[in-house]
Amino acid sequence: MPTEIIGPAWKFCNYRSNSESVDGACGRVYTLDTSRPEANPRLANHYSPRKGAILNIQVTVNGKAQEREVDPRRLLVHFLRDDLGLTGTKIGCDTSQCGACVVKMDGKTVKSCTCLAVQANGSDVTTIEGIAPEGGLDPVQEAFWDNHGLQCGFCTAGMIITVDELLRKNPNPSEDEVREGLKGNICRCTGYQNIVKATLAAAEAKRS
Repeated sequence: MPTEIIGPAWKFCNYRSNSESVDGACGRVYTLDTSRPEANPRLANHYSPRKGAILNIQVTVNGKAQEREVDPRRLLVHFLRDDLGLTGTKIGCDTSQCGACVVKMDGKTVKSCTCLAVQANGSDVTTIEGIAPEGGLDPVQEAFWDNHGLQCGFCTAGMIITVDELLRKNPNPSEDEVREGLKGNICRCTGYQNIVKATLAAAEAKRS
């Protein structure tokens, strides 16, 4: 497991991979040491000794530059939902199991309930609100709508972002490959059949 040390009180920032563990995530262990910011190049320029443990972060979210002061323990999902008001990203389990909180960070899907906001410093984050930046619906969103790939909708944002990355990596997946790629996302309503159907329809739409 690759490890990047940033200090005590570790957290997992899960980068999904279709070829890895059952929940589709490989852990990168981060720790955060605000007492020695000079040892952490990613944080050194954003630490204010006068403000103690409060860190200043700069992150681009859905194409818009954001600068905020955050507690170093604040999770990315809370930063997105509570600080930026982007509530499309859901909190389902807080343990990296359900995938409702999946967003993109620098082009890779991340489970934001187990990723610190400071780990996104300097990164480009995309939430469900930014998946179709030109307005309207992205082809994956259209496919979920047309094929009834949702019921209560709680898991849908994470599903759509996961499917978007899946189709970027594999534009023509088989049904088995779709099911494998969605192992890290739990739906408690639909039985997955229409989600798989929507994913295959989105793949066809993107190819045409």
